[in-house]
Amino acid sequence: MKEIILLKDGEIALKGLNRYSFEDTMIKNVKRRLSSLGRFRFYKAQSTIYIEPMEDGLDMDEAVERLKKVFGIAAISRACIAQKDWEDICRLAPEYLAQQLEQAKTFKVNAKRSDKRFPLKSPEICAELGAILLEQFPHLKVDVKNPEITVTVEIRDYAAYIHADQIPGPGGMPVGSSGNAALLLSGGIDSPVAGYMMAKRGLELCAVHFVSPPYTSDRAKLKVIELAHILTDYCGRIRLHVVNLTRIQETIKERCPEDLFTVVMRRFMMKIAERIAQQENCQALVTGESLAQVASQTVQAIACTDAATVMPVLRPVIGMDKEEIIKIARSIGTFETSIQPYEDCCTVFTPKHPKTKPTLSMLIEAEAAIQDYQQLVDTAVSTVEVITVTHEGAKGYLE
Repeated sequence: MKEIILLKDGEIALKGLNRYSFEDTMIKNVKRRLSSLGRFRFYKAQSTIYIEPMEDGLDMDEAVERLKKVFGIAAISRACIAQKDWEDICRLAPEYLAQQLEQAKTFKVNAKRSDKRFPLKSPEICAELGAILLEQFPHLKVDVKNPEITVTVEIRDYAAYIHADQIPGPGGMPVGSSGNAALLLSGGIDSPVAGYMMAKRGLELCAVHFVSPPYTSDRAKLKVIELAHILTDYCGRIRLHVVNLTRIQETIKERCPEDLFTVVMRRFMMKIAERIAQQENCQALVTGESLAQVASQTVQAIACTDAATVMPVLRPVIGMDKEEIIKIARSIGTFETSIQPYEDCCTVFTPKHPKTKPTLSMLIEAEAAIQDYQQLVDTAVSTVEVITVTHEGAKGYLE
């Protein structure tokens, strides 16, 4: 019995004449994600992408688990391939689905007959195969409205495919189909969620993380590398740029009003991240800011922060409360790492009474005291440590 995986498009199906380029991007991502499992053949036809194992003993369970994290896929089906012969279909269906049918109490049969030359029409396929399954699994009852299992037979051009209920895919758009962006990745809960959400909209991500040794530890840095590693399941490879912010933070503390420290620092971060993003051919920045969550995330502070860059800044969690963000963090597996108690640079020199409604003129006046402003930015960018994080880990850090 030969098994195959069928992938159904979601939003991609609405892309008209551009649809094929989106499908090709998704297939490229699927190939990369499954490459370490063995050899597969990939092809597409009739709004379906086919993944056919080309070796015996490939781990199909693991393949499906990985596909659940590939954006662009609306539904996944593990199916057996049958000849377009009624006897072959009736022989394979109960054999292939035996375990699922034995565990269920109710079922129905669904037929999709895209090859109209097949002698039985869809209602006849449903009725006759249903009778055969009832005979072989007498404990079952038919429930056409709310069955525990739906047995589907698809009659296509070159073969018939038999499968049970579809497994939901992650949806969204294929990573890389919407361009590139740089994610400002802290060690907190919000920014990994923001990266996940923008990857789901098709952005390919690199990441920028700021450290402040000796005020921040190597453990805090390792925590962020681990977060990037978790995100690679969804985003693919991530080039993580680690920026030393110590000298900049010390300079701000020495020369700027204390209540403006956080916003001045955020403006430095945005300028540095924009420079790195340009080097990485990115078209946007992504942050995990949520409106009014902290003092630097008021409308006024965000406006001042945005004024430091010309690149678009995407904030996918801007209107979400903490519980909504945590729910996503738990579902994608970043929450437990994010709450590890290792400090990040945003907690260094935090003012007791930060300005919540700064104006751009205040910031420009404060920054005028930093005569070597551009030199500090240039030094931070030129001394960046770049760590390539993949599904397998990060060389020198996660082996």
